[in-house]
Amino acid sequence: MPPAENAPAFSALTLPLTLTLSLTLALSGCTGNGGPTLPGSTGSTTGGATATLAPGTGSHGTGSSGTSASGTSAAPPSPRAPELRSRIEGLQIPWSTVFLPDGTAVISERDSALLKSVKDGKVSTIGAVPGVVPGGEGGLLGLALSPGFASDHYLYAYFTAADDNRIARMRLEGAGAASGGDLRLGTPEVIFSGMPKASTHNGGRIRFGPDGFLYVGTGDSQRREQPQDRNALGGKILRLTRDGAPAPGNPFPNNPVYSLGHRNVQGLAWDGQGRLWASEFGPDVNDELNLIQPGGNYGWPEVTGAPHRDGFIDAKVVWPSTADSSPSGLEIVGSTAYLGALRGQRIWAVPLDGENAGNPVGYFTRQFGRIRNVSLAPDGDLWALSNNQNPDSALILRLPR
Repeated sequence: MPPAENAPAFSALTLPLTLTLSLTLALSGCTGNGGPTLPGSTGSTTGGATATLAPGTGSHGTGSSGTSASGTSAAPPSPRAPELRSRIEGLQIPWSTVFLPDGTAVISERDSALLKSVKDGKVSTIGAVPGVVPGGEGGLLGLALSPGFASDHYLYAYFTAADDNRIARMRLEGAGAASGGDLRLGTPEVIFSGMPKASTHNGGRIRFGPDGFLYVGTGDSQRREQPQDRNALGGKILRLTRDGAPAPGNPFPNNPVYSLGHRNVQGLAWDGQGRLWASEFGPDVNDELNLIQPGGNYGWPEVTGAPHRDGFIDAKVVWPSTADSSPSGLEIVGSTAYLGALRGQRIWAVPLDGENAGNPVGYFTRQFGRIRNVSLAPDGDLWALSNNQNPDSALILRLPR
C-alpha cells in the first residue's frame, strides 16, 4: 500500500543541543581536506587496518595493534581488483546514488541541492530540492527509493535544513517516472525531522532494508551527550516506517532508535543473510566497519575501535589512522564489502565470512581523489562518486565475476 499523503512528521527539535566539540578536533577526524591528488597505485594495501573479533571468537586480529590473534577460523580470501570501465563527469560534490527500474542513476549534489540523472552516460538536471541549507558537511545528502517506487514513484532524501537535518519524500513525476526520461520533482513532504545539525557530523545515509523499513544513519553533530542517550537522535541508526514513524519491532518501544553509540554513520548495507553493516568516521583514530545488532551500543564517545570493553560492541574492522580511510558510502556485493574512502582517497574491499570480516584491501589509491559513495547498479557495475576534483565524476567499475 502506498504511504499516506499527510502522515505526521516525527520531530525532536526539543532534544538537548548543547556541549559542542572543538571545531579543530572535529575537522581533524571527519573527512579531512583530502590533500593534493597524487599519483598512486591500483595495487592492494591494508593501510594499517585490521579486522577484529571479540576474544575467543576467531582469528582476525585485535584492532589498532595490527597484530594477529590466534583462533580457529581462517581469514576470508582477499577480494580481486575492480576494473575501471568509464568515467562520467559534470557533477559537483555528489553524495548519493540510487537507480530507477530502467537503470537511470539519480544522484544528489550536497552543496547545490540539485538532483541529477545519468542515462546512457549523459548527465541532466532534474531539479533542486526545496528547503536545503548547505554548509560545511551539511546539504543534500542521502537518497533512497521507495520499495513501492513502481507504483508510488517516491524518492526519499535526507538533507540539512535551517534548524535541523530531516527526511522528505517527493514524487519523481512525469512520463518518465518509471522509464527514466523527462523526470521532474513533486512537492516534498517532510516525514521525519529534528535530527541535530552542525557544520560537521551530520550523518546522512538512508536506505530501505530487506524488511521494507527505512534505516537512517545520523551523526552526533558535535554533541557528545547524544550518542549514549536513547531519547536523542544524534549518533544513531534509526529504523522508520515509510511514513516516518518508529518501525514496529524496534528494540526500544515507540522509539526510532535501532542502535546507539555512533559518532558519524556514513554507510549502510546488508549482506546476503540480511545482516546490517555500517561504516563510521572515527575521531583522529579508529575509523570503523561495524556489524549492527538491534539495540547495540557501539561506544562513542566512551570508546572507539575494538577495545573489548564490557557493554559496548567492537568494530569488525578498524583503521587506526583516519588518513588511510574516513570510510563513507558502503555496498556489499556477494561476500565483499566495498567502502569509499575520503581522506584515504581509495576504494576499500573487505572480505566477509558470516559475521567475520577479513583484512581490507585498497584499490585506486589517490587516483581519483576522495571517494564519497559506492553503489551497485542493476547491471552489476559499481558506481563510485568522487569529490573535490572540480569537476567531480562517477566512476563506473566492473567487479570481479
